[in-house]
Amino acid sequence: MEVVATAKWVRTTARKARLVSAMVTGLPVAEALVVLRYSPRSAAVDIAKVIKSAAANAEHNYNLDASTLRVARVEVDGAMIIKRWRAKPRGMAGSIFKRTSHLRAFVTDDEAPANVRRRKAAKMPRTVVPTPVVTPAAATTPAASGDTPAAKPRPARRRAPKPTTEEAE
Repeated sequence: MEVVATAKWVRTTARKARLVSAMVTGLPVAEALVVLRYSPRSAAVDIAKVIKSAAANAEHNYNLDASTLRVARVEVDGAMIIKRWRAKPRGMAGSIFKRTSHLRAFVTDDEAPANVRRRKAAKMPRTVVPTPVVTPAAATTPAASGDTPAAKPRPARRRAPKPTTEEAE
């Protein structure tokens, strides 16, 4: 069964949101939310909210199990453009377009078809490199063992103290 959630008038461009929605199409909901959480794009926050809402709708309204849900698709449509003007040289005005979009997320509990992408399991390295053993620093320094004399400490910088008003008189 396909369950939908919608967010309207989201203040992000449709083009940028489509790039993010392509990352999560076909993934299970839990994995999609993890991918969106670590995505550097700002549209990922809005798309994650819509996917969470669709999963909550499926759980609450249709009693579907949240662990079996996957993102079927996320549709992104362009919405109204808020138009503003900025002063330019020679008495002209430059246009500023603040684009908005409508987001619609579909989650389903059906099995993914064969042509939908799946995440690959992480590959483990073939050889395991042993971790180096760290010994205490006091036992390895020659000064601690008593074989060689300790290094001389560096002298502190010597500057003449500034005279106070009492000493100046």
